[in-house]
Amino acid sequence: MRYKILNTRDVKEINNLIEKQWGVRLDLNLAFLKKKFKIYVVSRTLGKIDFTKLRINNVGMYFGHIKNNEIRLSIEGSMIVGPLAEKNILEISDWQLQGWLNGEELEAKNKNHSFVLIKHKDDFVGCGKQIGNRVLNYVPKARRVQLA
Repeated sequence: MRYKILNTRDVKEINNLIEKQWGVRLDLNLAFLKKKFKIYVVSRTLGKIDFTKLRINNVGMYFGHIKNNEIRLSIEGSMIVGPLAEKNILEISDWQLQGWLNGEELEAKNKNHSFVLIKHKDDFVGCGKQIGNRVLNYVPKARRVQLA
């Protein structure tokens, strides 16, 4: 499967999803690529390369996953969007962070049915789907951390 370089209209749709979910309009000087449901960001200078003659497994930084008209941000995507976000942010404590990085779900006080950014102190550590008052964890097993 090849990457599709997203045009201005497609990028605008991604921005609309981000604005709807987190109340922020991104103005990134990056190019967006799509491979199935996954969205990647790359430097705009990458567009000058002729990919037809190259065999590439991965390119860019994984930004998020779009499905059912919602975007689930990667850990890195949450670090980009998070500091600008105005809504759907769940602040967690030190012990909740430990559980989150181990792959556990979180409890939330308010009921919500959308993706939320997970914030610990000044850091954004991911994105999870809040269903009712629990937040589903999407941290990949390979990226989970066993904290002592």
